[in-house]
Amino acid sequence: MKLSVLFIIACIIGTILFLYSLLYEPYTLETVRYTLKNDKLSGLKIVLATDWHIAPYPFEEKRLQRVIDEINQQDADMVILGGDYVNGHKASSAMPITDIVAAFKKIKSRYGTFAVVGNHDVLYGKSAVIKAFADAGIPLLQNSNTFVDTLNGRIYIAGVLDYAEDKPDIAKSLQGATEPTILISHSPDVFPQLKQPVELMLSGHTHGGQVVFPLVGALLVPSDYGQKYRYGLINENGNTLIVSKGLGTSLLPIRFNCKPEIVVIEFE
Repeated sequence: MKLSVLFIIACIIGTILFLYSLLYEPYTLETVRYTLKNDKLSGLKIVLATDWHIAPYPFEEKRLQRVIDEINQQDADMVILGGDYVNGHKASSAMPITDIVAAFKKIKSRYGTFAVVGNHDVLYGKSAVIKAFADAGIPLLQNSNTFVDTLNGRIYIAGVLDYAEDKPDIAKSLQGATEPTILISHSPDVFPQLKQPVELMLSGHTHGGQVVFPLVGALLVPSDYGQKYRYGLINENGNTLIVSKGLGTSLLPIRFNCKPEIVVIEFE
């Protein structure tokens, strides 16, 4: 009798947690903040928003706009888009990339918005993604770099191609760039290949594990390095990496103990 009662209670708790992870947590939004010391970038504020995974449903349009509204409230100097804008691998599973990027044109910042391509974007159709960003006038960095002139001087922004589905080339992306440089890579797995100093590298892709159990941690992290680059602020070999949990979901439309986020980085 006691075992039956315990089983029923466990089933109820499990159902509640499943519904929470399916219907509530994926549609929350946190703003996570980091403050870094760097004389070259002092006073600069950057917003990182990655792994959007926008599906073709009306409520996804609202989620997209909500994130953009939150970004615009940060009064950022520049906004970084870290890839995986589309949901799934096919056009039928995602909002059209033209509509997604059209929404990105509403993003406000002093010096501009800069983007890289993620693995889902490559599988969706990289040429369509490239065209959408070009038509919108948003720089899409593909083993390349650009720069902005700020009140504190020139800052380079470099971006590499996707680690999983393309051919990232850090050396090519940094060619001609002088310090200070911010490097964008959809996947953090290129971080060990970074042999020259940059001010900061920004990544996503891991979703922070997406489902993270207390004490146990994330059961699945899409990284060759396991938990090492799963999430957060990482210092290694003189360089600094920030990995975001991202905004959307992949494989399963659930999140648990791993809320969607935008990342705000301020330098002092």
